[in-house]
Amino acid sequence: MSDAVRDPSRLTQYAAGGGCACKIPPGELEQMVRGLVDRSHPELVVGLDDGDDAAAVLVQPGASEGEVVISTTDFFTPVVDDAYDWGRIAAANALSDIYAMGGRPVLAINLLGWPRAVLPPELASEVLRGGLAICDEAGIPLAGGHSIDSPEPLYGLAVTGMGRSDRLLRNDAARAGVPISLTKSLGVGILNNRHKATGEKFPHAVDSMTTLNRASSEAALTAGIAAATDVTGFGLLGHLFKMARASGVTAVVDAAAVPYLDGARQSIRDGFIPGGSRRNLDWVSPNLSADGISEEELILLADAQTSGGLLLAGEIPGATVIGEFVPRGESAVVVR
Repeated sequence: MSDAVRDPSRLTQYAAGGGCACKIPPGELEQMVRGLVDRSHPELVVGLDDGDDAAAVLVQPGASEGEVVISTTDFFTPVVDDAYDWGRIAAANALSDIYAMGGRPVLAINLLGWPRAVLPPELASEVLRGGLAICDEAGIPLAGGHSIDSPEPLYGLAVTGMGRSDRLLRNDAARAGVPISLTKSLGVGILNNRHKATGEKFPHAVDSMTTLNRASSEAALTAGIAAATDVTGFGLLGHLFKMARASGVTAVVDAAAVPYLDGARQSIRDGFIPGGSRRNLDWVSPNLSADGISEEELILLADAQTSGGLLLAGEIPGATVIGEFVPRGESAVVVR
């Protein structure tokens, strides 16, 4: 469809992908960053080694532990048509990386790409206003940023946080015998795919994506949990695989226990399957055992989430226990 006849109220039509489903596939990404791990900086507590949610560096040079600065960035193309909601979703998603590390965000700056020739600046203002609303909710300043003229609309944040090196939530700290918990229902990728194709609105999906993971992060730290990540573009199976691989354990998932948003199952039956979700499943499949589990169920488990919940090695109030970590077996992830 040419730009001249596109409807500017339908932002999702200006992007090939949408939300975290537009990420570079995990297998390709790992190939790109292979060999870039730098261990020459002893103050770097968390870096590229295991693909964790954010980087963490000790504030005091030469210290073995103590206060850390946590840094992350995340941006993507429109996941919903409403500009304000897209801004809110993108901001909550970026802040989630800090919460997934057990940190507290302290500062954010905007990252904006805007197709000036085809979309009005008023829409960009709405996107930025949405980001500001979420940062206000998180209690942090959103101060400045960077913008470019881009063929597709892009928005996100670079976020700085603080934490303690001895209290970080990491994806390499899961241990056998510990339950696996999930703090948000899955299915936003599939519902967003339907929204992009049909224009149907799913307010409950927007509510999920704009809910901060702050309370879950704080509860995890209170419970003494050491291992966590957030479920975003690589889907539940992808993020579980990364955690199990980094921790040297196997993740066993009870498929029947995994919660989904209303409409997700029907939407996948109706054919609304994001390409990113299929790529996630293809990537995990060599390390997955799922005898008797249907392809539909596996795609749901691999669905590329945007601003998903926390995946925890442990239990907190309100989270759903979906399985357990066991000693490492032949497969990194087992679905039953």
